[in-house]
Amino acid sequence: MARPPLPPFTVETATQKVRMAEDAWNTRDPERVSLAYTPDSRWRNRSDFLTGRPEIVTFLTAKWRRELDYRLIKELWGLNDNRIAVRFQYEWHDADGAWYRSYGNEQWEFDAEGLMRRREASINDVAIAESDRRFHWPLGPRPADHPGLTELGM
Repeated sequence: MARPPLPPFTVETATQKVRMAEDAWNTRDPERVSLAYTPDSRWRNRSDFLTGRPEIVTFLTAKWRRELDYRLIKELWGLNDNRIAVRFQYEWHDADGAWYRSYGNEQWEFDAEGLMRRREASINDVAIAESDRRFHWPLGPRPADHPGLTELGM
């Protein structure tokens, strides 16, 4: 099943793909998120290596049990044919109420049907005070009128 927009990407279609991924991740629904990836998709997320949708679902389920009130913004960084580079930041807190902002970069590779077959993510977490949070929209996808990373000066 095709998942438009399809490669080769333009700036417009890559930006659309990035926003679609951001919106899906902000639902914190592992099953929904996994459908954007090929059944045998390969991931590197920090020091975790995953293969396939079942491992993705297991990983994301554990992630969002640990990273509470998760809110994410992704931004297009670059593109070439069937590859997209993304920078992102997300905010979350742990079970003890300590807040973090996670900074990262991803490299994505897509198949001809627009499914991601490879994801490489490098991420660093920085402890922040709750008063330093910048992502305050209600849980779920970021509202269309909420600024992105560049507009927030991040």
